[in-house]
Amino acid sequence: MPLNPTIEAVTDRIRARSKNSRDQYLDRMNRAAEAGPVRAHLSCGNQAHAYAAMSGDKDTLAEGRAPNLGIVTAYNDMLSAHQPFEHYPEKIRAAARAVGATAQVAGGVPAMCDGVTQGQPGMELSLFSRDTIALAAGVAMSHNCFDAAVYLGVCDKIVPGLIIAAATFGHVPTVFVPAGPMVSGLPNDEKSRVRQQFAKGEIGREELMKAEMASYHGPGTCTFYGTANTNQMLMEFMGLHLPGASFVNPGTPLREALTTASAQRALEITALGNDYRPAGQVLDERAFVNGMVGLMATGGSTNLVLHLPAMARAAGIHLALEDFADISATVPLMAKVYPNGLADVNHFHAAGGLGFMIGELLDAGLLHEDVSTVAGDGLTRYAQEPKLKDGALVWEDGAGETLNAKILRPLSEPFQKTGGLTQLSGNLGQGVIKVSAVDPSRHVIEARARIFHDQTSVKTAFQAGEITEDTIVVVRFQGPAANGMPELHSLTPILSVLQDRGLKVALVTDGRMSGASGKVPAAIHVAPEAAKGGPLSKLRDGDMVRLDAAKGTLDVLEADFDSRTPLSIDLSENDYGIGRELFRAFRATVGDSTEGAGVVV
Repeated sequence: MPLNPTIEAVTDRIRARSKNSRDQYLDRMNRAAEAGPVRAHLSCGNQAHAYAAMSGDKDTLAEGRAPNLGIVTAYNDMLSAHQPFEHYPEKIRAAARAVGATAQVAGGVPAMCDGVTQGQPGMELSLFSRDTIALAAGVAMSHNCFDAAVYLGVCDKIVPGLIIAAATFGHVPTVFVPAGPMVSGLPNDEKSRVRQQFAKGEIGREELMKAEMASYHGPGTCTFYGTANTNQMLMEFMGLHLPGASFVNPGTPLREALTTASAQRALEITALGNDYRPAGQVLDERAFVNGMVGLMATGGSTNLVLHLPAMARAAGIHLALEDFADISATVPLMAKVYPNGLADVNHFHAAGGLGFMIGELLDAGLLHEDVSTVAGDGLTRYAQEPKLKDGALVWEDGAGETLNAKILRPLSEPFQKTGGLTQLSGNLGQGVIKVSAVDPSRHVIEARARIFHDQTSVKTAFQAGEITEDTIVVVRFQGPAANGMPELHSLTPILSVLQDRGLKVALVTDGRMSGASGKVPAAIHVAPEAAKGGPLSKLRDGDMVRLDAAKGTLDVLEADFDSRTPLSIDLSENDYGIGRELFRAFRATVGDSTEGAGVVV
């Protein structure tokens, strides 16, 4: 099937926009690759330090003929998604030894859980943790001892940070190794119902805690389709996982086999062999376009509108909001996974999952097939699924049709004709809205604004019964320069209750809402942000605001608005506590959200 004209035009636009920076990037990567196997340039003393603790692998390392695999791990056992990584290094070392190679843990990177920090001061470090992870992974890879790398990471900021590092070391072949989702627990819609009951005061904390523990109950990624699982989808659409690896549960024989195969595949694609596949070549403009197509087709996390531009910039590629908007207008929504539906990612995977979706999109010309991936040339192999047969890992053609049309549909019968993301622009600035879970009757909200400067004030007003009419809830001074751009997901139950009471409500903010944003319309990432004098800082209580997701507009309907003086507030309280003082320099130098809110890229 010929490539869809819009997909081709967006790709060409990105390629032209990025030509100079991409050419410079590829030149740097080519010069690094031409220097040859990295360990050959280390002195004997350098190498002795690197191999001192490697016991039985010392001779193999010292000879320098076999590839050495660097492991960058985001393991900790506070994140359920990352807990399975605890024993991955020993499994990867064993996999390397089985083919006469070696593997070492190059370093660890921090991995915070947004689920723990939601509504807490620690959430103000969340977005900046992405750049911190990139820096930490850069330190790990700077030892220059590795012919290839495997990155162990799953969750919200971890994968984007690791991608930034992998692109920076783009001459090194790279495979991402997932851990898989936890098995299904309490249904997500039941969890949401209990949260709303608690917000209304109908149940106590004991009942709330019981429901939350039944939902988040074991090792693996949270099963709703938030940022973590969107990351896993992206790694498959962009060719950095082995095909079908994303949503296999932890601790299963297939999961173990995929981990071994991932390590061994990384060793096969080094410059020492005949199938050299450096990360910088995999991460080209076609891969990023494929990632954006996957984001729209699955109704993925709004956080990736921030992360993908930062990831791409590390590879010399420049993405813009218009690229997301044009792809969203072209790619149908094929999946309904919570919060866009009742199913979780395990149900999605069982219905045919990413393999079915990629096959459908390829057949329709909505994906670039002619890409380089860690598994080989061409994206078609990602329409296959892994299986264990007689103990051997094989790939076979995936489901030719959906196995549950309530969760996953063919392109001929999508849930929506366009993707779930809309760009917004108007006299309040630029932003985005995820509408895949929002009822069409709520795509246009015109109401008086109620202004808040933090989440707590919104909750206080709700508990006091102050919001009794249609309202645009504005939470400003939540951008990256103000306080690190926290997610405001803890407002979801409150706003949902107001909506269920029959009110028309919407959220407008220069903060984030995350992949868990649901049925309440939310204009997020609004830029320029209030702390930089953006239009949000001129809003007043009672201003009439119109959010129109159908037309892609966000405006305040007051005649004197443009002539107003921006409000500035004292943000000094954001400077201290729970580590915030350590990130003062990040807040002072961070870029705009429209460009990925980057610090190191």
